[in-house]
Amino acid sequence: MRTRTTIAAVLLLGAAATACSSSGEPETILVTVTQTVTASPSTKAAANAADGVLKMGAKQAIDDDENNIHTTVQAIEYQQPYKGPQPQAPADFQGGDTWATAEIKVCNVKGADISVSQFPWSLAYADGTSIEVTGSSGGDMPKPEYPMDKTVKPGRCAAGLIAFPVSGDKRPERLVYEPESGEVLEWAIPKA
Repeated sequence: MRTRTTIAAVLLLGAAATACSSSGEPETILVTVTQTVTASPSTKAAANAADGVLKMGAKQAIDDDENNIHTTVQAIEYQQPYKGPQPQAPADFQGGDTWATAEIKVCNVKGADISVSQFPWSLAYADGTSIEVTGSSGGDMPKPEYPMDKTVKPGRCAAGLIAFPVSGDKRPERLVYEPESGEVLEWAIPKA
């Protein structure tokens, strides 16, 4: 939560910080101090504050002042199985027997251009296993697809679905965003 504090003070300084009234007595100078505190809603709504896992749908701001990059990352929804038109079942080498999707949105708030891709995203399971993106795109994959490699200019966003080949009888616990540099973020996947 950001707190913006504005303090306004009016100080009247005389020769000796006092003035004489017509009665010859020193006048008291009144100093007024006003403090305004404004709380903005947090974009980081944790599913479990103790472990830092975000709630599905939460948006997280990422500020890298050193590289002049200011973005927001949001995992909007997880579907297992994907409820739209079904692409061809995952190939044996991809693992899984059905497709799940994560709806993602990344915005470049200000600063330098950024590059976005599906590759920083994965699914994490309670037993410690994970599923990475396959790199499959185009054809009958769920639409709209999240970009594989796209430059996003300041003030613009990239959004879409990332498909994961999953086992229909096993549900992941978390959707993980792990960029090459920077903070690892996780969103809790709701129970089916």
